[in-house]
Amino acid sequence: MTNDTADAPAARDAATAFHDLSDYMAIPRVTALRLAPGGSWLAASVQTLSADRKKYVTSIWRIDARGGQPRRLTRSADGEGGPRFLPDGSLLFTSKRPDPDAKAENGDAVAALWLLPPGGGEARVIWSPAGGVTEVETAAGRRRVVAVSPVLPDDERLRKERKDAGVTAILHETVPARYWDHDLGPTDLRMFALAAAADGAGDDEGGAYAARDLTPEAGRALFEPSFALSPDGTVAATTWWRWRDGVQTHKELVLVDLASGRQTALLTDPDLDFEDPAFAPDGRHLVCVRGTHPTPSEPHDFTLVLVPAGEPGAGAPGTGPEPARDLVPHLDRWPRDPVWDPSGRAVFFTADDAGRHPVFRVDLATSEVTRVTADHGYYSDVSPSPDGAALYALRAAVDAPPAPVRIDLATGQVVPLPCPGAQLGLPGRLTEITATADDGHPVRGWLVLPESASPRARAPLLLWVHGGPMMSWNSWSWRWNPWLMAAKGYAVLLPDPALSTGYGNGFIRRGYHQWGERPFRDVMAATDAAAGREDIDGSRTAMMGGSYGGYMANWIAGHTDRFRAIVSHAGLWALDQMFGTTDVPHLFHPQFGDPLTAPRMYEENSPHLHVAKVTTPMLVIHGNRDFRVPVSEAFRLWWDLIRHQVPAKFLYFPDENHWILTPGNATVWYETVFAFLGEHVLGEPWQRPSLL
Repeated sequence: MTNDTADAPAARDAATAFHDLSDYMAIPRVTALRLAPGGSWLAASVQTLSADRKKYVTSIWRIDARGGQPRRLTRSADGEGGPRFLPDGSLLFTSKRPDPDAKAENGDAVAALWLLPPGGGEARVIWSPAGGVTEVETAAGRRRVVAVSPVLPDDERLRKERKDAGVTAILHETVPARYWDHDLGPTDLRMFALAAAADGAGDDEGGAYAARDLTPEAGRALFEPSFALSPDGTVAATTWWRWRDGVQTHKELVLVDLASGRQTALLTDPDLDFEDPAFAPDGRHLVCVRGTHPTPSEPHDFTLVLVPAGEPGAGAPGTGPEPARDLVPHLDRWPRDPVWDPSGRAVFFTADDAGRHPVFRVDLATSEVTRVTADHGYYSDVSPSPDGAALYALRAAVDAPPAPVRIDLATGQVVPLPCPGAQLGLPGRLTEITATADDGHPVRGWLVLPESASPRARAPLLLWVHGGPMMSWNSWSWRWNPWLMAAKGYAVLLPDPALSTGYGNGFIRRGYHQWGERPFRDVMAATDAAAGREDIDGSRTAMMGGSYGGYMANWIAGHTDRFRAIVSHAGLWALDQMFGTTDVPHLFHPQFGDPLTAPRMYEENSPHLHVAKVTTPMLVIHGNRDFRVPVSEAFRLWWDLIRHQVPAKFLYFPDENHWILTPGNATVWYETVFAFLGEHVLGEPWQRPSLL
């Protein structure tokens, strides 16, 4: 079964950027997109290598909505990001670059908020809080800005006294304590309303904006916020975390009045989360994502709800003359990132769907859902044109990096817009594969084939399991890139086993209590289907995965010896240990329970209990700054493998996190994986990477 890409190879150069890691690391990477008022151009955040090739630097580019040549707008050694627009076309962005009008001070640079006038010229700083700026939103119809910044009590004094005393300690009195790769505290995030000296006027060439703290008692409530401003700039709608008994939490949707700071809980329920709010064009309604909490018997579920943007009273959800309404009650997919049609009669959203991530449209009057994009793309950063005739978005796919496109709503045609790094020659071709699991359920995935694969030159097979686990192989990945493996001659299987999204909640339930066994059987069925192809050499197979994919690597190692090598990156090993040391134990506790009083889920799903059966050579990889899957998992796995005499290596990154992000370390990551697989799958001599 083939997908909507050509199964036959297109004419490409013999050598591509994927044949040389140095060339690959230098490819520009588009990370965000925002449509300017009027709809004539878009601001794109683009990452490129720094001059010393030691990091990526983000700059902002002007993308012509009509397809003209792109133009770089910002340039600095520290980079810029987070583009947002004021109604007059002024561009806001955050950057750590020095303010030429400020006195130089020693210390760590933090991101300030800059403004670039609509007619061009020099950008200037409009707000530079001591803790930096983390999030920014603007109003569509009025010169209003809301920003988020980390703040200490008695901020200016306490920052100086801690610095002078050499104190970095944090006293935690509530969760969470860490997030992904950084410590939380002693600061807390707060929301600020920013105002220019001449509100409502054009750029006044003045100095900093005035900032007013809207949430002085927020505490941890604005942890990982998602928020929006009403079109008239009078109200902000934001997620608001409520923590209870140190374990349970839920996210409210709170309205914050920008004039008074008064807060009203618009949607709140201890068993639900509300996030991704978006105001209607007239400001009278809000749409947001509503999610259920996982329980011991049921996984998450998500939908879109519509609610009046007024005050429902007493914080009760959906009270008043027009209660909250489920917009997509019959959709068995997880909607995200809603945006309004300019007419106010429909909402666009995206969702995982059978290995794709299309744009959908829901009619507010009928709740009829239609699919807007028909290809195999992954769409994000969606913005409707002011006339409602088109959508602008970033489109990615397993075989295409993120790039800006225009989607004609009348015809469905997707037109690429010129942008740095958008057009890449690939060292192979993409096809789709479907297998039947042992329970009779279909399991689909993508298969990346090198150009050389044929019945006369069968390719070795690499099974690559995605993270999550509630995710899907449906987009481009710079960190987990199968085309680098294809350039080495491997066919790469990217299956979506049980627990994957885009196939309905029933597909997730298949593996909800069997994190190991059910997905294992699914990926083995997919592996058998791929290995049976005439252009695949089923006797030369390997397996790898990161995060949950690393968990699956560890599980597979203890349940089969059919693979010649296994690579486990940031993999879960001992579940009772991992779920107590991760940065988000509250996410796993509702499903797995207490390991002391209800150990069954841990005993049935923890890979470390099967270490005695592991014989396959393993490469363990982990970053020390990984707080999601703490590095203790890797050290325990490494020790368990060594003491059981399993051939193994451990690639350790002291200053990287869950992902390996810096160009040098990412290069070494791939070099080590290439060498390890080359030794065990291709029969090549082990060659230690030169920088190791």
